[in-house]
Amino acid sequence: MKYLLIIGDGMADEPVASLGGKTPLQTAKKPTIDRLAAQGIIGAAVNCPPPLPAGSETAILSIFGCDPLRYFTGRSPMEAAALGVALREGDVCYRCNLIAMDEGDMPYEEKRILSHSAGSIAGEDALAVCSALKSDPAFSAALREANMELFPSPTFRPLVVQHGVGKCGVKFIPPHDHLGEKCGGLLPSDDAQAEVFVNLQRLAHAALENHPVTKARRAAGKMGANGVWFWAAGSAMLLPSFVDDYHCTGAVVAAVPICQGIGVLRGLEMIEVEGATGEIDTNFEGKLEASWDVLQKHDFLCLHLEAPDECTHNGDLPGKLQAIEWLDSRLVAPLLSRLDEKGEDYRVLILSDHKTLTATRGHAGGTVPFLIYDSRIDTKCGAAYDEAHGDASPHTVNGARLLDILFEKSALGQ
Repeated sequence: MKYLLIIGDGMADEPVASLGGKTPLQTAKKPTIDRLAAQGIIGAAVNCPPPLPAGSETAILSIFGCDPLRYFTGRSPMEAAALGVALREGDVCYRCNLIAMDEGDMPYEEKRILSHSAGSIAGEDALAVCSALKSDPAFSAALREANMELFPSPTFRPLVVQHGVGKCGVKFIPPHDHLGEKCGGLLPSDDAQAEVFVNLQRLAHAALENHPVTKARRAAGKMGANGVWFWAAGSAMLLPSFVDDYHCTGAVVAAVPICQGIGVLRGLEMIEVEGATGEIDTNFEGKLEASWDVLQKHDFLCLHLEAPDECTHNGDLPGKLQAIEWLDSRLVAPLLSRLDEKGEDYRVLILSDHKTLTATRGHAGGTVPFLIYDSRIDTKCGAAYDEAHGDASPHTVNGARLLDILFEKSALGQ
């Protein structure tokens, strides 16, 4: 028996006026996923239990069978695990997004956050921005004074680790939930140490606003990474062994560190796919082949697609619809077809981790639809995979139970 967990990040949404009052999941053409729902079981899951934030850091932790109310210590420690950054006792880790802000000479507080990802900066451009920060005398001196270390990433997601502080009481606000807003009311606050991070953000903006890599991106019609944004503070995290819980091995095929890192912390293999970007231009075929290779070696696969979430953050509704359709046609359909041709029995859990709202371009909590399909059984359920059918189902569950249900350790309704 093979077990597949397939996550379409941020697929779930609220009704959208321009879609005739339908959600993207109700609008997108996804015949294979809808067939699985019609022959399987559909329900609704709460993956982000209040008062924790609605985001992948809590949702995917739930989906991997770890109640975030018990295990969550912050987002960035999970991403650190994916980057191979070992946190010591007393360390606190932070996400340090490369962002795009307004250009010009207005006060820093008046500048708006235009993009939480500096226009999805990646590759050599992202590494060049990190290099610029590390070589800037004022920014690097402020890092050293705060006992901080910057860990570059070939994406918009570098990390900063602060040594010897034990815990952090600063209030941080995620940039992707406040796109288009002035940064003055969103800066780190509520603790004496907050000014350290505000100062670092100001210094980063000064270093990057007219840096050659910023100018080059603007000249090419792209967004310049002219700022950084701290958030997602957390300390070291220890998660239970996946093998001990489910008595099989597995691997994670994903482009984003949060999903990779949770897998690493659970003892799963992390598969990196060349050209997997976390965006709509990700290497779908590469992820398909990597997923098939995983299923030849292991009995469990987690396949994660970030594109629906990033498209929504970027205000790209057609891209979100396309990402959902390509999840169906370029990943789910061919992968399950290969299992069927091989005569392999399998169980599949497909779901969105959280809602990402077209209306706000930010995350939201509440329920998201899930489906569970068993290749041996046709339930004749008849439902499609969308928010309305999920909420109408009698099966509303704590997301941390979903893996147990997938592995038949417990049943729906228990």
